[in-house]
Amino acid sequence: MNILFVADPLASFKIYKDTTFAMMRELQRRGHTLAATEPQHMAWQSGQSVSAKVRHIGLTGDADAWFRVSREAIEPLHGFDAVIMRKDPPFDSEFFYATHLLEQAEREGARVFNSPRALRDHPEKLALMEFARFAPPTLVTRQAAAIRAFHAEHRDIILKPLDGMGGMGIFRVGPDGMNLGSIIETLNQGGATSVMVQRYLPQIVDGDKRLLLIGGKVAPFVLARIPQGNEVRGNLAAGGKGVAQPLSDADRVVAEAIAPTLAARGLLLVGLDMIGNSVTEINVTSPTCFQEITEQTGFDVPAMFVDALEAALG
Repeated sequence: MNILFVADPLASFKIYKDTTFAMMRELQRRGHTLAATEPQHMAWQSGQSVSAKVRHIGLTGDADAWFRVSREAIEPLHGFDAVIMRKDPPFDSEFFYATHLLEQAEREGARVFNSPRALRDHPEKLALMEFARFAPPTLVTRQAAAIRAFHAEHRDIILKPLDGMGGMGIFRVGPDGMNLGSIIETLNQGGATSVMVQRYLPQIVDGDKRLLLIGGKVAPFVLARIPQGNEVRGNLAAGGKGVAQPLSDADRVVAEAIAPTLAARGLLLVGLDMIGNSVTEINVTSPTCFQEITEQTGFDVPAMFVDALEAALG
């Protein structure tokens, strides 16, 4: 099969940890062919199919010059056997527009993973609220007074923007309320921007766990991202230490309650974040941690993903 990745620039990949690279490597190992483009290279002209300037590539096995380009061309997206959307957040206006072009490509016959409509319908912070019974007390608001009331009730809280990634813009405010006003002003921008507020979960010291839901099934290992030093964030991009561990029975119950619903909506790959037994985020744009789990446990996460992709394509 010929697989097109819509992703960030290939030159920006850190292949020693990049999940998209791990997908590509497993696909090539199985004999599938690879191509890549970026959202900015997609176009839709009236009366024509959605197309993109694509590069057909092969992986070299070299750590630096890790891919070679065999040819470049402008091609319709529906000409590929599968299109894998792996553009990193932020989920901004351009990401939103890209999902519309990808949805049009679907109408023309393309098979897109994750589903463009599902990407729009499951913004990574807000998607949590559908499954609130598994989540800590959570508030999404633009009202500073509501945030202050939430803090007064729960005393120790986490605040974060709805469009962040990698731990960007996450703040903790304890019982003394230190800097709460300043943090609200920074995130809320005078009522112009929505903020997510959650009760602080002390189990974060044991790690912010990334569970992988692939094709409606739960991977048997998770990556616990453990905060280091005085840092409250476990995100790897914020300096957290990733420690792979077996999926616990309690976490499996939660994940298996959520996974079928999301898979039925066209979400082939989901990153479920849990602290303790509580779900804190549902990541659908470009979930990561494949390589860290595989390297530490020997369980082949990329193979599980490609198995699910091949099954979905029939």
